[in-house]
Amino acid sequence: MPRYEYRCRTCDDTFELSRPMAESGEPAACPAGHDDTVKMLSAVAVGGTASAAGGAAAGGGGGGGCCGGGCCG
Repeated sequence: MPRYEYRCRTCDDTFELSRPMAESGEPAACPAGHDDTVKMLSAVAVGGTASAAGGAAAGGGGGGGCCGGGCCG
């Protein structure tokens, strides 16, 4: 089940809740019981070293599978 991060506007506390995606936008009370909360935007970091100019073709990888491509026979 996905985890969502919220911030309480009353006490400025941040907290996480596990809930179904269908309920992600529903109101969430903070642990202190305040109802004035907002869902925070979560950023997902995806690492990599390929540039837009060189891309995967210059590095020889980028396939997929168990080892990321290029090294499996």
